[in-house]
Amino acid sequence: MVTESTPQQSETTPILPGPLVDTDWLAAHLGSVVVLDASIAPHLPDGESIPGARPFDIDGRFSAPGDLPHTMPGAEQFADALRSLGVDDGDALVVYDAAGLYSAPRAWWMLRAAGLAVAVLDGGLPAWKAAGHPVQDSAPAYDGPAGNASVVLDPDAFVDADTVATLLADPGTAVMDARSRDRFVGEAPEPRPGLRAGHMPGSRNLPFTELQREGKFLPVEELRRVFDAEVGDRRLVTSCGSGVTASVVALAATLASHREVAVYDGSWADWGRPGGADDERPVETGA
Repeated sequence: MVTESTPQQSETTPILPGPLVDTDWLAAHLGSVVVLDASIAPHLPDGESIPGARPFDIDGRFSAPGDLPHTMPGAEQFADALRSLGVDDGDALVVYDAAGLYSAPRAWWMLRAAGLAVAVLDGGLPAWKAAGHPVQDSAPAYDGPAGNASVVLDPDAFVDADTVATLLADPGTAVMDARSRDRFVGEAPEPRPGLRAGHMPGSRNLPFTELQREGKFLPVEELRRVFDAEVGDRRLVTSCGSGVTASVVALAATLASHREVAVYDGSWADWGRPGGADDERPVETGA
């Protein structure tokens, strides 16, 4: 499980005030941080971006090869991808997405697990535009020199299906599913073809949208009340459709000062896969 750490930063870059920054903070430090656009389909920006933003492609180079979407790549692939964006050791990173708070927390969780100093822009590109800050009329891009970023992955940041199967029976662990309630109970079809409907037996539902108001995170005190009620002092494992919005819950838990958190990499795209009678993971429907 991930616990708090303090990544090293260069003396020439600003100290991030926490895992979340607002639009005014980013505007004041735009020239001294590396801004990464982590938007994914179906919430891609319409040919616009925050000035200087570089593409953190979760659907591409920042995903491990294989048949599961959005899984964490190994340290070498991750470091190579960061260096191709000119990221250096000591840089302060700010990630955002075009939806507001959807996929940027996934990039934050990955970068944090890799030992980098990173924060999410609260409200993302919609909040940036609403605040009247400048937008460039082009997609995020980078064609500068390679960086020297080094990566040391936290082995506890992500868990797999076998670990989750064990933790579901552990009274000291809460497994929270960030999908919508109709998907959790099996009343709505999964957007990825072939997946079974329902949820992991023993898991509970905490839709990521319920942690937001008007596209931004709830105030910290409200988040603390949610996690005190839903998780208490237990360890937390978050899940969703593929591990993206599970990271929204992980970030919200971190903001609420919950220290032991892990993300189920692969999430329902992994657990919900059909198979033979002997190798399917158990699934429940209903509340």
